[in-house]
Amino acid sequence: MKQLILDIAPPPAPRLDNFVPGRNTELIAALDALANGASSERFIYVWGAAGSGRSHLLRAALDAARRNGRRTAWFDADAPTFDAPDDAFAAADDVHRLGAAAQVALFNLHNRIRGGSGVLIASGNVAPARLALRADLMTRLACGLVYQVHGLDDQEKAAALRHHAKARGFHLAPEVAAYLLRHAQRDMPSLLALLDALDRYSLETKRAITVPLLRELLSA
Repeated sequence: MKQLILDIAPPPAPRLDNFVPGRNTELIAALDALANGASSERFIYVWGAAGSGRSHLLRAALDAARRNGRRTAWFDADAPTFDAPDDAFAAADDVHRLGAAAQVALFNLHNRIRGGSGVLIASGNVAPARLALRADLMTRLACGLVYQVHGLDDQEKAAALRHHAKARGFHLAPEVAAYLLRHAQRDMPSLLALLDALDRYSLETKRAITVPLLRELLSA
């Protein structure tokens, strides 16, 4: 039963409104404006450490653009091609992993979109000037807005978990939040999905949400 509860609680689909902003409020606003056609910007590069939420933000921006009627395209280091029309809303994730041929393809895509009416958002693990990529591609990636994605610290994550719990109608004790942060997958979508599963398990078993209950759920 416990495993079933976890299995039916996957992390929610990436959206801009379910990304806990922390110190990234300006970045989220820029992506939202871009996806909704309210910005004159056409190129954004975001960078940050693994687990900071770069991929979430790119997928969320594409989802918002798609819901606004834009043609979208997703690319990463595993993409077989970087082919997209010049009016597409395109995203290129983890550009630091691109091989030589893919770097040429992304450079050509950037030029094609720049000559049309499209948008390109890209992400990497370091700022553009520090990427180990061909110089002309680095220049292209730095030509628009550049934002660092700041990961949440533990205090911010605990506050976000308490806020989510309050919205679901229960109190999350500090020791339960601390245990979650020590023993669960630490990205926010996974933490929030686990908190939802814990709430359902508490209701199913008619037991209060405590560290022992959480430990029982995690050991299933």
